[in-house]
Amino acid sequence: MNPRRKQRLTWVAILVIGVSVATGLMLYALSQSIDLFYTPSELVEGKGKDKQKPQVGQRMRVGGMVVEGSVERDRETLEVSFKITDIGPEVTVLYQGILPDLFREGQGIVAQGELIEPTVLKASEVLAKHDEEYMPPELAEQMKGIKHVNPNTVEKGEGQ
Repeated sequence: MNPRRKQRLTWVAILVIGVSVATGLMLYALSQSIDLFYTPSELVEGKGKDKQKPQVGQRMRVGGMVVEGSVERDRETLEVSFKITDIGPEVTVLYQGILPDLFREGQGIVAQGELIEPTVLKASEVLAKHDEEYMPPELAEQMKGIKHVNPNTVEKGEGQ
């Protein structure tokens, strides 16, 4: 092999190794900042086939329904604590700030934050879910005259 070809091959190998190392470092950095989504049942019982539970200190999102009568507000500060559930266990969410307008007991929410105890999440953000009938005003204006059918009320055989 002549020296020029050997030099090109060396540069190509260095480039491939450099890109591989950079990609590996980026994937490692991203894996540290990914927020996984859990339901209260998955948080308590574990997620997946191997029932892996999240670790205390892990960032995550937890979604469920706000338990009736569980909302407690501090009169002096903006601290709020409430419980969420899906079909089983309850998870306590601690939040400091102004809650969304759609937040209320019995409503679905998603809380993003850090797990400080196995069933306690210190939320940095709380998002209230709306029902599937919501439509932004701009879209409603564009769709005037088009009949909207709720997919939950369509019986089998209709609309086909």
